[in-house]
Amino acid sequence: MCAPVRDAPEAARLPLPSPGREGPEGPRRRRSPGEGAEPWVPTGSLPSLAACATYPRLSSGINGAGAAGRARQTGCLPAAAGRPALPASLRRGLPWPAVAAAPRPGGSMAFIRKRRLERELYSKERFSLLLLNLEEYYFEQHTANHIINKGCKDERKFRGSLKICSKSIIFEPDDNIQPIIKIPLRDCVSIKAPEDNEASNPFTRDTSGGISVVCNQVFLIKERNIIAPYKTVRGRTEHLFQLDVAGKLGDVVQTLHQLYRASCLDKMGDQAAMKPVVQITLQHVRRIYKRRHGLMPVGLEVFCTENDLCSDIYLKFYNCQDRDELYFLIATYIENHITEHTAESYMLQWQRGHISNYQYLLHLNNLADRSCNDLSQYPVFPWIIADYSSSVLDLTKPETFRDLSKPIGALNKERLDRLLARYQEMPEPKFMYGSHYSSPGYVLFYLVRVAPEYMLCLQNGKFDHADRMFNSLAETWKNCLDGATDFKELIPEFYENDSSFLVNTLKLDLGKRQGGKMVEDVELPPWASGPDDFLQKSQEALESQYVSEHLHEWIDIIFGYKQKGSEAVSAHNVFHPLTYEGGVDLNSIMDPNEKVALLTQILEFGQTPKQLFTIPHPRRIVPKLKSLSRTSSHSVSIAESPVSPNEESFEDLTEESITLAWNNIAKLKLDERYKIHKEAITGIAVTCNGSSVFTTSQDSTLKMFSKESKTIQRSVSFSNMALSSCLILPGDTTVISSSWDNHIYFYSIAFGRQQDVLMGHDDAVSKICWRDGRLYSASWDSTVKVWHCVPGETLSNKKHHFELLAELEHDVSVNTIDLNAANTMLASGTKEGTISVWDVPTATVLHQLPCHSGTVFDAAFSPDSRHLLSTGEDCCFKVIDVQTGMLISSVTAGEPQRCFKWDGNTILSGSQSGELMIWDILGGKVIERIKGHTGAVMSMWMNEQCNSVITGGEDKQIMFWKLQY
Repeated sequence: MCAPVRDAPEAARLPLPSPGREGPEGPRRRRSPGEGAEPWVPTGSLPSLAACATYPRLSSGINGAGAAGRARQTGCLPAAAGRPALPASLRRGLPWPAVAAAPRPGGSMAFIRKRRLERELYSKERFSLLLLNLEEYYFEQHTANHIINKGCKDERKFRGSLKICSKSIIFEPDDNIQPIIKIPLRDCVSIKAPEDNEASNPFTRDTSGGISVVCNQVFLIKERNIIAPYKTVRGRTEHLFQLDVAGKLGDVVQTLHQLYRASCLDKMGDQAAMKPVVQITLQHVRRIYKRRHGLMPVGLEVFCTENDLCSDIYLKFYNCQDRDELYFLIATYIENHITEHTAESYMLQWQRGHISNYQYLLHLNNLADRSCNDLSQYPVFPWIIADYSSSVLDLTKPETFRDLSKPIGALNKERLDRLLARYQEMPEPKFMYGSHYSSPGYVLFYLVRVAPEYMLCLQNGKFDHADRMFNSLAETWKNCLDGATDFKELIPEFYENDSSFLVNTLKLDLGKRQGGKMVEDVELPPWASGPDDFLQKSQEALESQYVSEHLHEWIDIIFGYKQKGSEAVSAHNVFHPLTYEGGVDLNSIMDPNEKVALLTQILEFGQTPKQLFTIPHPRRIVPKLKSLSRTSSHSVSIAESPVSPNEESFEDLTEESITLAWNNIAKLKLDERYKIHKEAITGIAVTCNGSSVFTTSQDSTLKMFSKESKTIQRSVSFSNMALSSCLILPGDTTVISSSWDNHIYFYSIAFGRQQDVLMGHDDAVSKICWRDGRLYSASWDSTVKVWHCVPGETLSNKKHHFELLAELEHDVSVNTIDLNAANTMLASGTKEGTISVWDVPTATVLHQLPCHSGTVFDAAFSPDSRHLLSTGEDCCFKVIDVQTGMLISSVTAGEPQRCFKWDGNTILSGSQSGELMIWDILGGKVIERIKGHTGAVMSMWMNEQCNSVITGGEDKQIMFWKLQY
């Protein structure tokens, strides 16, 4: 089957993702320094690693045939050829499709980093799509001879291949000593095949298949196969090419005439209309991702199987509708297509330490449409280290690090003051920085030593001035701090393991600096013993405690709420309007020249990433080091220790037992079960010694069950309406029950009687909590009330004294509540699905989110109070970041989960069907299903060590569960 595409969208070849990061699917293993693999070479051709985006010699079956032969294939994705991408740290060389367009900084590109010197300098294939111009397309090639001094004594023939492109004719000699010849079609005076009646024509004698090209300018490239600036030969010259297949002569000349006419058109848009077609096999597609290209939602990145000749592709469409249609068709075709994770889900994993700072930044870049296959939107990483002069890098000192709360342009106050003064005087639209923190030029500035041909492509055949090259880390950092127009951030390579971009392994002639020093390897700071050591220390800095505590501030600037609007102005983070999505509507511009000019500016001068967060990003949960660690306890006296060894050991033992329990929660086994009520069980409370279990039920009774005798010892009925929950006060003297009759009942365990009643609400009381002498009650009357409760004298007739401290008003009925460990925040869930987080001391709402569609059944803070988990009638788990109020994860279950316990990572839930289910909230999947009740699990209790669980069900039973390690 073939997937239809309207208007033949532009396609661009993409390589495999870079080692050390794996594109959208997730971070790859970082390779150790020096680790690599031999390039894979297709049969009959040797791809030139020197050319980066190499176009190897095509097989005879395709040679000269263009794309016509491929159109007959099936199971393919048709697309017009667009601009190719550079291979990013390829583990093998890859051949390119039969037709493709020239890569430019704004197109889909990446680069080759790891190559062997011999293949870089002396490979057979030297032609690269980088030799083509902007929006130039490669069509076909023909084996031919280039004849010099035809008919003279010193006549010479150079065998090679003639490449026909939309804006040039390129001849690549087989002899690597000879330069590649590029003839721009615009500079041609005549292109013709000799006719038989031309007596003076040099081709009329013992020759056929000849083409004469007369031109005013020629470029000579890679003479002696050395990567260097192009040589320009001006003046009228004639070039004679003799095709091996004489029968192709007429077709080739006709094609060249047509391309010559197109190259002379005034409107660039008309030239780009001549597009060939390539096809990609659908069966080899493994992942697809929607992408932004030129600040418009028209890109599609397709990752194919790694053993496929067409590894990865980047498609640019003419409109969003076509892109989305094709995305749907391919996603439907792919059996194992995985839905993209959200920024919030990655945030949760990062916050809890499940992914590193490096991995998290890669994920955010990917979600923000930054791709190593697109130099115009290359992944952006922060400058971390600010010390490039010390002999030792001290990662424990804050002054070692850059201030991550500010953009690069705001780090130097004097420069910032000058920029602000200019900004104030500037007419609308105002911008603070004229250049961006990421652009193709900046990326290639760092990578020129491993991707020199890309720099030549960007600089029209020249390297930059030697003094403006990437010569020194200290100089580059200083210029980013002080330079009037330099605000660039870093790229992922600074935090990976391949240091080749810091070393001039290719022995490139990059020029001579003022003072006569040649540009060679990048000068490293004194604290780095070499390139590999520099990268290792940079990685350590990125993962350091200081960066972990402050990285969220940089994320706010680059991907978050300080990226746009008034917050960006306040943060001194305003760039040119054309760098932002929506800054210009290219589709509304009718003049092709103006459109191409704007698109070129967007692609080449930097693009602000897609905004991922609109509220402050929460900080990472970084555990503080204990003042007395186990490893150092033997060297610190007890008198100097802030806590005694016994206390610390007990604390550590408790933490370890809880961790052990949750790591083995799937081994929960049913111990005993008892049917003790006539209706569904709604609440469970257990005495401190675990001997007595109190339960409430919709049958309106409170029952006391003895674990020792395994019998019901007491049964109390306060009213004829259902009881909704229960708890035991400290000291195990009093049980409190809430009821649908609007009352809260106090029951004395010691005296076996109702001790007091609180008539506190106008509708059913749905849930109660007790902390530090305060009672918290939730009700269907749309309020949560906070009471100060002074117990009465048990031996007298004095009642409890209740003082209403606060009333938290909601719009609808409140179904559940929970308090954090510090008793400073309260979460409430309503019957309409709203979750509210309240500041208890001030009785004010901090966050309010419509999380669920339907009743919220249960909600609970994580043990560290960083996150709030809720579950509802809509069969979903929702995770909220408490600090920011951001919904950061949503996991869909097959049925409603009525109640749960969790440790911040793993959930033990009771389902509507009666099963106990264990969830990995980070992975969003079920780990284990345990058969339990025959009806919904209505309530759940867990002991402090988390190794004992009691559940109450709709089937009127209580079940005792124990962990069996």
